[in-house]
Amino acid sequence: MTERKPPGIGFESWIDKQIREAEERGEFRDLPGAGKPLEGGGEPYDELWWVKRKLHQEGVSFLPPTLALRKEAEDVLAAAAVARSEAEVRRMVAEINEKIRAALRRPPEGPPLNLVPFDPERVVADWRAGREPREGSASPDTAR
Repeated sequence: MTERKPPGIGFESWIDKQIREAEERGEFRDLPGAGKPLEGGGEPYDELWWVKRKLHQEGVSFLPPTLALRKEAEDVLAAAAVARSEAEVRRMVAEINEKIRAALRRPPEGPPLNLVPFDPERVVADWRAGREPREGSASPDTAR
């Protein structure tokens, strides 16, 4: 597409000629994605598809602050369940509790928070219960 369309030639025939010549030169061979379906081919058309794709690529979220904090609290509980030490569990709970307290003092925009600070002793008890050997499974001493 380095040359201008000559006068007197229709756009369609001029474009078709350029495509045909590019195919003959092999410029369409081995393109990335060749033979693969187009992304989002079966989905309804969305005018903001490119904005949504960019947000997804950048890891940006549109959750209101209260929902984001609820999600973070869920993630902390899940991470605490598999933490390596009790001190780590307590640290994680203390950090999320401080965020929850700050949100309760000064409620952010969005839906209601519906969270209260977690009881660290309860979370630690749940962590310990998850680490105890289950009935019927071999304990570390008997597995030798």
